Amino acid sequence: MTNASPPASGTVKHSYTIPCASAFRDAVEALAARHRVNVGDIARSVLLVMPSPVIAAFADPGEPPAGDRETVILKSGPAEGRPWRRKPRLQIRMAPGFEVSFIRRALALALAMDSGSMVLKLEDPNARPEPPPPPPPPPPATEVNHAIEAATEEVERLKAIVSVLAFDPLPHGISSRDEALHVLGFPPGSRPDKRTIRARFRMLATIHHPDSHYGSHHRMSQLNQAMEFLRD
Repeated sequence: MTNASPPASGTVKHSYTIPCASAFRDAVEALAARHRVNVGDIARSVLLVMPSPVIAAFADPGEPPAGDRETVILKSGPAEGRPWRRKPRLQIRMAPGFEVSFIRRALALALAMDSGSMVLKLEDPNARPEPPPPPPPPPPATEVNHAIEAATEEVERLKAIVSVLAFDPLPHGISSRDEALHVLGFPPGSRPDKRTIRARFRMLATIHHPDSHYGSHHRMSQLNQAMEFLRD
């Protein structure tokens, strides 16, 4: 059997036996009684209005647990009149082609909608979509001007800091390891490893490269000279 859509009207109906827990059976039968329909009508209504993928994705209440059984009196056959313990079930007549678990899911969906835990919202396919909300108004011009002024002040402050921290090139060039380390910003007596030296050089090169905003050809040349000295 498949989870296909219900066949067209006039198709010969099939009798389904839906094993289920007693509480589930009682709830479905009570729902049908309140609406004065049979259980098959409830299942067919859900199949008509809900897409098959939605029904298939809904949790299956499953078969009854081992201890959930009902006693019936056999009405025919050699054991006629004797009691028989069997699984609780629902008997439904509807179009063929459905899996039992699919119908059980449809009935569970009906109970969920009846209890309000799931709401079915029907939309007009021809309705125009609601327009998106308007964008928020731009900030007042005074706020924009204050932000620009604050950013400009911060840039000027950073320029001053870079200018103060920038080293003065040694007039006679670099002639010792200590002088090379001084140009790279290391204190006297320090002995940084090669990795630390390379990292410091890259950082200073981004500041003092002639193409940068704060660049200086003289300082960049001395940075290169310091690295050459330390490589040797």
